[in-house]
Amino acid sequence: MTLVSSPDPVIDANLAIALDALLTEHSVTRAAARLHTSPAAMSRTLARLRRVLQDPLLVRAGQAMVPTPRAQALREEAAAVVRSLGALLSPGASVDPAGLRGTFTLQAADLVGAALAPGLLALGRREAPGVSFRIRAEELEAGPALRDGRIDLEIGAIDHVDPETQVEELANLRMVAAVRAGHPLTEGTLTPARLAAARHVAVSRRGRFSGPLDTALAEHGLRRRVDVVLPGHLAAMTLAARSDVVCLVPAALPGAAPSPLTHDADALGLRLLDIPLTLPPLTIGMAWHPRHTADGAHRWLRSAARRALRTPTAEAGDPG
Repeated sequence: MTLVSSPDPVIDANLAIALDALLTEHSVTRAAARLHTSPAAMSRTLARLRRVLQDPLLVRAGQAMVPTPRAQALREEAAAVVRSLGALLSPGASVDPAGLRGTFTLQAADLVGAALAPGLLALGRREAPGVSFRIRAEELEAGPALRDGRIDLEIGAIDHVDPETQVEELANLRMVAAVRAGHPLTEGTLTPARLAAARHVAVSRRGRFSGPLDTALAEHGLRRRVDVVLPGHLAAMTLAARSDVVCLVPAALPGAAPSPLTHDADALGLRLLDIPLTLPPLTIGMAWHPRHTADGAHRWLRSAARRALRTPTAEAGDPG
């Protein structure tokens, strides 16, 4: 003998919402107005609820309708279901940063990390004292690292993202020449020929001796001498402060507010000189995996990074 089971009831959230309205209003007309539908449609829904629950739910008593004992028993439960549905289907609630606990991991080049860290610390102390930050060097392939959660945010020149990666532009910068105070290039007009004749330090994680400056010089028939290649800007700027080599540093565009990325150059006493050549601009952005886009904690992290890199460190605690 084959047993045939009855099909499971279809879950209809609209029925729960209608039931809540009917049991609250005790009126088909008022329930219809509450849910922005017609009395005829609400009357049909009440008939369906009666069939599903096998109870009349609301019965007429003179000019009014009164709930049955079953309806009275269901009232609080129906209201709770509707509240749960509202919470489930609402946009993610904002997170109070003061309640956050844990560590955010970011990946950035040394100069970006150095510019970012003071602002992040100021914001963390002021808004999210339970949060700490881990800033890693550019050692991981960003796409997979973002995807599997090894890093929460990548900040820098974003040029190698997976199709699904979310990217936001933070700043447009230009490259300038940084030299020690009293360097011969600080006297007189800086020309392409004088720049090419100076000794240089190049910055490359891959150990490359050439870059966009060499391409621009070559268009003028010029070639520079690179004495040393270093993996980070901070080491290159320190060397420039202690010798006659020229180091390239990202700086704000003319007329824009100073960039935090030049704070360390200023602290080392370096002079920043406009380069008399056309170089490609440098765009600093942040990248994250889309699963974090609506997450309240990650939204605070992105806001903190945005403010830390767009405002002076002393103002980083002010929302922007």
